[in-house]
Amino acid sequence: MKAFMYISDLLIPLVMCSIVIYGLLHKVDIFQSFIDGAKEGLCVVVSILPTLVALMLGVGMLKSSGGLDGLVRLLSPLVASTNFPKEVLPIALMRTVSSSASTGLILDIFQTYGPDSFIGRLVSIMFGCTETIFYTMSVYFMTIKVKNTRYTVVGGLIASFVGILCAYFLTCYLFG
Repeated sequence: MKAFMYISDLLIPLVMCSIVIYGLLHKVDIFQSFIDGAKEGLCVVVSILPTLVALMLGVGMLKSSGGLDGLVRLLSPLVASTNFPKEVLPIALMRTVSSSASTGLILDIFQTYGPDSFIGRLVSIMFGCTETIFYTMSVYFMTIKVKNTRYTVVGGLIASFVGILCAYFLTCYLFG
């Protein structure tokens, strides 16, 4: 186990040194390449900033207006016939939109039920099994200027639903 710790401590410096050595061997102006990459990265940030601001504003409005609570109340009867905890529904809904908002909701779950409770373990596993679909799509598709997303939203929502179900069954199986 200690060998893995030493390797992980050295991995990033080794990768950085390898890049510098590769650049020197191939006579690449490393500093200018770094500056060009930083400029390009800054241009990407500037181009996607309006999308990110709109997404954050939408998430804030959804939470503040009670829209999230309304969606949870609407879906609660569907979930009531199963053993799936209704306290997890806001996280399941918010996770598709915003990682930071769902992290805040998870911290509330941890304070209320504890991280070692069934619900705490469920949201932890669920966080690793799902993705922020709309955030990811807005950032990546805006960056490469994709106009027709085709089946991305449907595929992402299906994958997220399957991830939530797998997280639930995995939590029941492991901690049941």
